[in-house]
Amino acid sequence: MVRTEVIVIGSGIAALKTVLEASDHKHVILITKSELRHSNSYLAQGGIAAALSDQDGVSLHKKDTLAAGQHHNKVKAVEKLVEGAPLAISELIQSGMQFDRSHDGRLMFGMEGAHSERRILHSHGDGTGKYMMEHLIECLKSSKVQVIENEAAVELIIGEDESCIGVKTLDRSGKLAFYHAEQTVLATGGCGSLYRFTSNSQTVSGDGIALAFKAGAKVRDMEFIQFHPTLLFVNNKAEGLISEAVRGDGALLVTEDGMPIMQDVHRLKDLAPRHIVAQTIFSYLQRGEKVFLDISMIKDFKKRFPTVSSLCERSGVDLQFGKIPVAPGNHFLMGGIEVDEWGRTSVPSLYAVGEVACTGVHGANRLASNSLLEGLVFGKILGDLLAHTPARELPKEKERSQCACHVASLPDLRALKEKLMNEAGIVRTEAGLIRLKNYLEAFHIENLLHLEVTGRSLAEITKANAIIVAWLIAESALTRTESRGGHYRSDYPSEDDSLWLGKSVILACQDVKNRMKGRRQYEHIEA
Repeated sequence: MVRTEVIVIGSGIAALKTVLEASDHKHVILITKSELRHSNSYLAQGGIAAALSDQDGVSLHKKDTLAAGQHHNKVKAVEKLVEGAPLAISELIQSGMQFDRSHDGRLMFGMEGAHSERRILHSHGDGTGKYMMEHLIECLKSSKVQVIENEAAVELIIGEDESCIGVKTLDRSGKLAFYHAEQTVLATGGCGSLYRFTSNSQTVSGDGIALAFKAGAKVRDMEFIQFHPTLLFVNNKAEGLISEAVRGDGALLVTEDGMPIMQDVHRLKDLAPRHIVAQTIFSYLQRGEKVFLDISMIKDFKKRFPTVSSLCERSGVDLQFGKIPVAPGNHFLMGGIEVDEWGRTSVPSLYAVGEVACTGVHGANRLASNSLLEGLVFGKILGDLLAHTPARELPKEKERSQCACHVASLPDLRALKEKLMNEAGIVRTEAGLIRLKNYLEAFHIENLLHLEVTGRSLAEITKANAIIVAWLIAESALTRTESRGGHYRSDYPSEDDSLWLGKSVILACQDVKNRMKGRRQYEHIEA
């Protein structure tokens, strides 16, 4: 057993920023189930938003964030994000981070969907996430943070006082390890790889959400999933992300015969909010029509978008024709583990930050290029809090009821991904969500919540967690009888402010049996 002051689980920008801040005063261990560079943050092609230009302001950034989130956001969280953005970027630049600049040395600002001003910073064109992560990894080398790779967190350890006192992990050889900590942080990302089509790293499977839920933490807004409109779509497979910055530079979504599809759909046309663009593309695909991104008007495309160009060439798409085949897929989870403005969950001494957390900052739909920013700003806030949190004596571990039920019948993850994409994807219905929920509940979710991890393989634990997270999505989507942001119900196609404005679906482990019996409750968001 290892004992430390702070454990952070994850390897994206939120995890790295948190450990760098916390390690100023605390001994920190960073644990990741894969390798340090395997994260959504590293894959991020889009940039990072900040109101830094003379034409912009934090009030405009706030307004755009609230509008994209369909005003389901927590206003205080949005204010923390946009007000913290200029300083966060300035500190990055002062520490040596390089963002793209014009010939006269000025920062270059790009435009993306639902932004009213050019405020998107990039690094090496479409390599922003990679280069920000490399910069933070370099900073990590000079810190005292202990990094442990290739160990998956499989269970949070809860003390007799109901606080979190650490985590159990499983390495690739199947060895179970115990880490005790005064404070534990989940920074494990969203749940993108649970869907058939996704831009996410395959390591991002919602396990952090399942761990927290099983430990007693509340989970919120799981129905709000952003489907990125433009994933490279070749041979009926999503091969990777085509950054929204491509449309920001003028690319148009067109049919096979060149007809623009967004012309009469929204005033922002191809730069409309992502859920509108994704739903429009999906409607064409449902009719059997292919959709392409026309890039013929962008000069020096390969130089401007080297990551996208390399992805296309590896997938056999000839850019000389000026069209890239696209389809929408899971990109970002706006919901997650409910936290306050400091990252604290409903379980004492357990925190969450980044995409795994639901601060309310994104509302019903995330504004483009606010995700790297979220990790940076809220990672700094949480890391500073942890650095100054008083030491505590750890209580004894709580004895918990475990279930030794047989799990050999759990489904192949490919089947689950297909069902989630079909029934809880871009367009949802009551009938489809009930089919999905019945399918998931046949695996006895109430037993999976108490599954004993000792002696289990990582594959078994991953499947159990996937079913729990899929159920959270299905139950939340079934409960919200309206369409808002990333949640679209064709049987309830409009927003219903009379029932849902300012309200969230909040789920807790102790409510599962009641929920499965059909009793649903709603809780207010604090504005």
